Amino acid sequence: MAEEKIEFPSGVSISLARNEFTISGPKGKVTAAIPPVTAKVEGNAVTISGSDKSFVNTAVALVKSATKGVTEGYTMKLQIVYAHFPITLEQKGAAIVIKNFLGEKNPRKAKVVGDTKVKVEKEFISLSGTDKYAIGQTATNLKQATHIRFKDPRVFQDGIYDAPQ
Repeated sequence: MAEEKIEFPSGVSISLARNEFTISGPKGKVTAAIPPVTAKVEGNAVTISGSDKSFVNTAVALVKSATKGVTEGYTMKLQIVYAHFPITLEQKGAAIVIKNFLGEKNPRKAKVVGDTKVKVEKEFISLSGTDKYAIGQTATNLKQATHIRFKDPRVFQDGIYDAPQ
């Protein structure tokens, strides 16, 4: 039987409902599903126990990730690369519209997941929010929307890529 105890900083609260937990803090709140484990909230700590150590460790990692998200937040930077046709981005609701990619007439769209905030600055895109996984999925959606098929990637390097940190 594996068991882990996680302490929370002040200003962070957790609530459990069936197989989901919700962590609230100064930057917002994160809701996520946990694997089949038993979790008990005791003051400013939560105890996670279960028969399988891998499930317990997964639940602990999810709770720690969500705690960091609601206290510090997560950010990710992407870079817009183009050679000839300048790419323009604009946010429309829960999607980002990518215009003039490779001179195409039709715009491409990428979905913004969760409460991710998108900020476009010249040739850089900043993604920020409380949910690490929503930010990562939004970044992946942007990169996949500008994926070029049937052309040599050594020659056609236009697209959206991870920015050097």
